[in-house]
Amino acid sequence: MLKEPEDRLFKIMADQVTDYAIFLLSPEGLVLSWNAGAAKIKGFVAGDIIGKHFSTFYTQPDIDRRWPDHELRLARTEGRFEDAGWRMRKDGSRFWANVIITALRDEKGELLAFSKITRDLTTRREQEEELRQSEERFRLLVEGVQDYAVYMLSPEGIVTSWNTGARRIKGYDAADIIGRHFSQFYSSEDIDANKPWAELAMAREHGRAEEEGWRLRKDGSRFWARVVVTALYDATGALHGFAKVTQDLTQRRQSEALAETASKVNDFIAILAHELRNPLAPIRNAVRLQLLPNVDQDKKTMASEIIDRQSAQLSRIVDDLLDITRINRGTFSVEHAPCDIANVIEHAIETSRPGIEAARHTLDVEILDKHLVVEGDELRLAQVLSNLINNAVRYTPVGGHITVTASRQQGREGHPEVHVSVADNGRGIAPEMIKPIFGLFVQAKDHAARPSAGLGVGLALARSIVELHHGTLEASSAGIGQGAEFVIKMPLLKSASRLGAGAPVVSEESAPQLSRRVLVVDDSEDAAEGLSGLLSARGHLVKTAHDGGRAIEIFTEFCPDIVLLDIGMPGMSGLEVARRLRERNRIPRPFIVAVTGWGKAEDEARTQDAGFDLHLVKPVEEKQIMEILGALPSAGNQVFAL
Repeated sequence: MLKEPEDRLFKIMADQVTDYAIFLLSPEGLVLSWNAGAAKIKGFVAGDIIGKHFSTFYTQPDIDRRWPDHELRLARTEGRFEDAGWRMRKDGSRFWANVIITALRDEKGELLAFSKITRDLTTRREQEEELRQSEERFRLLVEGVQDYAVYMLSPEGIVTSWNTGARRIKGYDAADIIGRHFSQFYSSEDIDANKPWAELAMAREHGRAEEEGWRLRKDGSRFWARVVVTALYDATGALHGFAKVTQDLTQRRQSEALAETASKVNDFIAILAHELRNPLAPIRNAVRLQLLPNVDQDKKTMASEIIDRQSAQLSRIVDDLLDITRINRGTFSVEHAPCDIANVIEHAIETSRPGIEAARHTLDVEILDKHLVVEGDELRLAQVLSNLINNAVRYTPVGGHITVTASRQQGREGHPEVHVSVADNGRGIAPEMIKPIFGLFVQAKDHAARPSAGLGVGLALARSIVELHHGTLEASSAGIGQGAEFVIKMPLLKSASRLGAGAPVVSEESAPQLSRRVLVVDDSEDAAEGLSGLLSARGHLVKTAHDGGRAIEIFTEFCPDIVLLDIGMPGMSGLEVARRLRERNRIPRPFIVAVTGWGKAEDEARTQDAGFDLHLVKPVEEKQIMEILGALPSAGNQVFAL
């Protein structure tokens, strides 16, 4: 117990404290004492309040619900009661009070009184309320933003908040995504590359991370996003989490892509015009030379060879464009049969040799292993390799060195592969162009500096064909002026036992060269007369027609074994002509071949429906026509397929 002097000091302290209202209540709740702090906080002097019930300090709603009695009842039973709430001053104003009521009992447990300590926390509450309102305004602001996904992540990357913009852009409701890791928004390739975690590590280290890239919506669709991740630290420097802001820039990227595509198309048209003029000029000159009087046979032969070479070049340009179109439409296909890489290399070099010799390049071929057999299309693979060799020829200065190497290698997961490399000592590839170089028309941008650079479709076509063979095509270079290397990697066939098991090929030499009755129908007189002249020179009996009506008349009189029929003719189309010819049910059944510039899958379906036996796309090689004529039975009624 306190001694008397100490009791007096304690009373002085309690009376003079001004930051706290300290006073006593009777067991019934009447005010028994009053200190300076009580007078300051509540506005009552001791004479005004002592003897009155302490409910005087409570608001009317609290009195109506008998809250003061409740406080005393809890303090009496539990020994102590603490609360925070509105209290009233003498002048009727309110203040926010922290209240502690303590039951005071003697040694026998008899309740003597209650002590009550009240603190005015109005200023702190106003500050807290202002902060709360500020946070609420910020929350409403963030929640209302629709053009940006704004959300919080825990230090581990778990989503902890979600705004309207995030729901609109990413497709997740808050209940779907809060509590899940933000890697949900990344592709499987990005996850395998640890991209989400690297992004957080960057933000932790530098305070923020920013990038653009593809992200995934809930439905699996992709969008192009600009992302900013900011690390959030508390007052002690501990990482509290991350703020992430994502903007959907898909439309902007599409606009940029359209602009880039338009630019590429314009460049491509310029390149195409150049590439078409190159062979057309010597063709026209060769034709003029043949028409001159007193031209000896050697010069005529030379002119014919020029026309043949340059026509083949035009045909390759058209074929490449058609192949790219088929690949983009998903209608391009390759044959699957065992083929020896040595044969592929031989055919490719045969095709590319004129260019190699014209540029005076040295060509080395190294086949390091025998029996390099793959499952694929020999003609298409030779086309790929020829494109790569031609590419090396174009970009290697005159007198350069080109090496073609084939070898057996261990591929992924230990499966054997064949690697075919085309290396040169030419102009090389800049590091930033190693990946883009396989895109369509990428070469068109600097065509003025490289007038013989081609259409810029060869590498794109080559890679697509290799991928259809379950392989890869990769480029490498030490830099500009240091040459380049392209490597085809394809799985080796486990067994070469099926090599040569395909259907026999009808060659021009082995085909029987019987004289056939041929009807050529084309509205282009040059095309019809040119083909007719070629067939006549080979010993066939040929008639020509330039429209559908005349074709039917000649067919009735001439009874051809085969009809070479154009589709796109004015008036009666080739499709209608074929239908009418089939309606005649002539025996023996004539063989009808579409010879047309239309080469889409739906075009072939239309000709088949009209009664054609075969669909050929212009320009048709002489060898192909001769093979068809040689394979026809004497009765002319066998369906032929190439």
